[in-house]
Amino acid sequence: MEEKEKRSPPELPGEGGQEPSLKTVLGKILHEMFLFNDLLNKMELECLHQERQKEQLKELQEAIEGDYNEAQQLEENMPLHLPNALPASAASLPEKKEEQCKEAEPGRPKKPGKESKHHVKEAPFITVEEFESVPAYMRGRLSYNQVNAVIQEINKAVASKYKIMRQSAKTMSSAVRNLYFRFQEEETKDTKGEFFIVEADIEEFTQLKADKRFHSILTILRHCQRVREIRGSRLVRYAIC
Repeated sequence: MEEKEKRSPPELPGEGGQEPSLKTVLGKILHEMFLFNDLLNKMELECLHQERQKEQLKELQEAIEGDYNEAQQLEENMPLHLPNALPASAASLPEKKEEQCKEAEPGRPKKPGKESKHHVKEAPFITVEEFESVPAYMRGRLSYNQVNAVIQEINKAVASKYKIMRQSAKTMSSAVRNLYFRFQEEETKDTKGEFFIVEADIEEFTQLKADKRFHSILTILRHCQRVREIRGSRLVRYAIC
């Protein structure tokens, strides 16, 4: 019989060159763990940095909002028209204003004035003293500046309306002629000699809207005797005092 070939026994783990390979893998793992830990530290520092930036931006935003609110409040309460620049009629006595704003009795003719026939009556701006005398519940959050801005727009609407009323019919366009006919239909015996407008005129000739805020300001203007109401035919007319 042939002699059996001798075979060497299998190498055990840790023998014959495998041990250096495991050490190499372990070294790589430790190195990657150090890198990962360093990356985590950098991310943590970046998060802290962003958190501080967020707090600083929040403080800056609050400061800007505070400055904006203060500037807006100053703008709303800064008088557009100084009291000494108001028309003389604005400084007249309350008794005289009350007498001028009394509603005319039916059938009682209005005395002819000496003013030019092309003159259009305007509502004078209110003074600071008048505005401060308005009850707080009536003023609400409205400012002196906002009330006088509405007076300016009302005067603008009155001037635009009566410019059409005095315009020659031959020069009127179709749209202007329709306005003219509406103006005539709104006239009554109580409006004779009065300069008045309605809500439709406000929206026609100005950028204002006849909303809740507008009516709140009208309440102040009636209280300060700048306008008065003339009702009739299911229509409210606002006459200049």
